[in-house]
Amino acid sequence: MGYIGETIDSIKSIQIRQLITQGVSLGMIVTSALIIWKALMCFTGSESPVVVVLSGSMEPGFKRGDILFLHMSNDPIRAGEIVVFNVDGREIPIVHRVIKVHERQETGEVDVLTKGDNNFGDDRLLYAQGQLWLQRHHIMGRAVGFLPYVGWVTIIMTEKPIIKYVLIGALGLLVITSKD
Repeated sequence: MGYIGETIDSIKSIQIRQLITQGVSLGMIVTSALIIWKALMCFTGSESPVVVVLSGSMEPGFKRGDILFLHMSNDPIRAGEIVVFNVDGREIPIVHRVIKVHERQETGEVDVLTKGDNNFGDDRLLYAQGQLWLQRHHIMGRAVGFLPYVGWVTIIMTEKPIIKYVLIGALGLLVITSKD
């Protein structure tokens, strides 16, 4: 009958107790992933400890699809560091290098100006209208490490959502129909 027929027969033969057990197992996997994410947030001090580079603006250092690991400490931000920041009015964080730092003498607060390594000009055109500098609350974290190309999985699933739904469905079906 084939693999699909066997899978359908397997689903039909599942008892209610086994179905509940499989559902609880799936819930524990999802819960574990969320706990690990929250623990990483606490450990790194960043609201998003892992990000994917989505454009070629940081080439040749970071390419599209690289995964960056972030850390946010109280140390002052310096020129040359690679930061990930959010701009008011934009949902997607941006990965760029700090090119200028402006420290206010009266408060000690630091404002920064960023630029993509592969871009011609600074990022003031990307900032909110009338904004010339990024403040500390815009910065999500500093890049402290990376994994090349691993983020392509995320990019492909975002650009082609049908792949994401098929993959999630297949994994869910695998968890439900497994006998162990």
